[in-house]
Amino acid sequence: MEYILFAIIAYLLGSIPSALIVGKVGYNIDIREHGSGNLGATNTFRTLGVKAGSIVTLADILKGTLATLIPVFFNADVYPLLIGVFAVLGHTYPLFAKFKGGKAVATSGGIILGVNPILFFVMIASFLLTLYLTKYVSLSSMITGVVTVIASIIIGDVGLIIVAVVLTVFVFYRHTENIKRIKNKTEPKIKWM
Repeated sequence: MEYILFAIIAYLLGSIPSALIVGKVGYNIDIREHGSGNLGATNTFRTLGVKAGSIVTLADILKGTLATLIPVFFNADVYPLLIGVFAVLGHTYPLFAKFKGGKAVATSGGIILGVNPILFFVMIASFLLTLYLTKYVSLSSMITGVVTVIASIIIGDVGLIIVAVVLTVFVFYRHTENIKRIKNKTEPKIKWM
């Protein structure tokens, strides 16, 4: 029963559309009508700038972290990573935004932050290094997923390995169109200041 209750709470938490809220409250803009139309941090950065993008990134990470920590808050014997996955589903298919959300990257990172902060910082380092080298946010997200799987295998936590693999496969799936654009050399690159 606890699993079901916590999963519902995590899904609803993940469903909070950070990019939509920041766009409408701070800029009077529906982010879904601009850029890629995606309710994620990357589209927010590109459409509304660094401040809005940073707020959305932080909020999306925290959704995953808070969802993962729900069992801890209630001192329940429930596997936290499994509950965190429901926040990713909520972020990607949000109840509060017609089931069209983000691509699962920041919220997936938030799950890892909730159980292994050191691995989370490895993920951040991997993402930033790959982004610096390639200038592709999407490719950096996918490579970071692979790095997370490898790091999870080194750590040796079977549950973490399974969740890392599932989330990485999901991130690749959510980036199918980006992969096609990378192959066709039409994927937008970021511009460093």
